[in-house]
Amino acid sequence: MQLSRYNISLIRGDGIGPEQAAAAKKILETISDSSSTKFSIIEVDAGDGTLAKHGKALPESAVDIIKKSQACLKAPVGESAADVIIVLRRMFDLYANVRPARSYPNIPSLSNNVDLVIVRENTEDVYLGWEFNADETTVVALRVTSERASRRIAEYAFKMAMLRNGKREVVAVHKANVLRRGDGLFAATCKTIGSKFPKVQYSELYVDACSMKLIRNPEEFDVIVTTNLFGDILSDEASQVVGGLGMGPAANIGDQFALFEPVHGAAFDIAGKNAANPSSILLSAKMMLEWLADKYNDRNAAAEGKRIEDAIVGVLKKGGRTKDIGGKLSTTQFTKLVSKAMY
Repeated sequence: MQLSRYNISLIRGDGIGPEQAAAAKKILETISDSSSTKFSIIEVDAGDGTLAKHGKALPESAVDIIKKSQACLKAPVGESAADVIIVLRRMFDLYANVRPARSYPNIPSLSNNVDLVIVRENTEDVYLGWEFNADETTVVALRVTSERASRRIAEYAFKMAMLRNGKREVVAVHKANVLRRGDGLFAATCKTIGSKFPKVQYSELYVDACSMKLIRNPEEFDVIVTTNLFGDILSDEASQVVGGLGMGPAANIGDQFALFEPVHGAAFDIAGKNAANPSSILLSAKMMLEWLADKYNDRNAAAEGKRIEDAIVGVLKKGGRTKDIGGKLSTTQFTKLVSKAMY
């Protein structure tokens, strides 16, 4: 059912988070004022500041607002990030972490033809936090891998490969030569799922080989599917390959709900200076619109998402860059240029 208005929860975060959230809010308001895609944006406090003020990084009041929204857009959170994003991932079973990496104009990149996406399993691995002391000097961390989680993330990756305009290739990244049972299960499951998608070319890489190939030949990748920890590391590497974390959006997607956020952290060193590149959260908003379009059969929302990215590309082509990536524009100035270029 297509909605006439989307309720969007917006987590303001810490550090540069409020500046990033303000940029995203500006662009969503531009869309709401200029198109048939309408938003009600409800700002949410969560993170370090909220922890200091209320004793909890993610209070129940914030959770209630998020639950009532159609999607959540999250600015970066500081040291309490695990108490916010990991809790939300588990709460809404956001099992697919999707992180695209693309070359953009006038952004230094190792290749001008990168257009890949990393699909990361988002609910298991060492991120469950199952750690305990074996003795006073030794800590054991349990790494969990299940067939169910491996199957559904593989299915998500192959379906994405079918929908993209890329090469229709999926590479499963693991370390099954060492982690024979856990990553062996992951690899075997990916291969089984791959057999159901004959139009998609399937291959495998060990994670260390993949990390090297991302530097050497990043343009050869289409869709990478991998486990939680490996995906976290490889997606940051992929973002740097195409010019830095400031261009890196991310989606946390479940069957019923989704949360969108920049790849990067709160960058306290430049907080309050109005200098951070907002492209990461604006591109996250673009991914949010694509997800809403798919969930609610809303072609207009998809068109507005494309409009965001096209406007960013247009600004970059004209040399518009923020101070943190070698330009002269403030966060606010860059956002206004993107907003102006949209309509």
